[in-house]
Amino acid sequence: MDICYISTSEQGKTDILLAEVAERLLQKGLRLAGIIQTNTDRPDCRGCDMDVRVLPDGPTIRISQSLGPEARGCRLDPAALEQSVVEVQARLSEATDILILNKFGKHEADGRGFRDLIAEALSLELPVITAVNGMNEAAFVEFTAGAARKLPAVVETIEEWALERSRGAISAP
Repeated sequence: MDICYISTSEQGKTDILLAEVAERLLQKGLRLAGIIQTNTDRPDCRGCDMDVRVLPDGPTIRISQSLGPEARGCRLDPAALEQSVVEVQARLSEATDILILNKFGKHEADGRGFRDLIAEALSLELPVITAVNGMNEAAFVEFTAGAARKLPAVVETIEEWALERSRGAISAP
């Protein structure tokens, strides 16, 4: 089972790291499936807009919902998240080199979201890269039966892990 994850306490850092890793791997000719997330600050509320880009080339889906300036609860739009799962599912195949998912979050910890897709990728013997926060790490470790490797949140380290496990063609840098 080739699955790795990163974790950082700096808000938004995992999204930036995984987006950079995805871009580097795409430039090297790897066939990616998955999603990367972009967050855009909103001055009119406490949170940000959360958009995911389905790899390799879209669409971009807004997975957050605006709940108003005083809202403090979860802003994830479950229907939009499921739409992104369907989009990634349609692109996942034995021709895929690597699955990258912006995170194994609460929905995955609860058995929803991308959980089944991760299992499918692993059954196809595809490497999986994701991020996990501290609140969901125990559920992730249980889901992977302890087989997931935690990597430092360093672009070059994640890229190297991916390249070592990829079955795709690598072009010159």
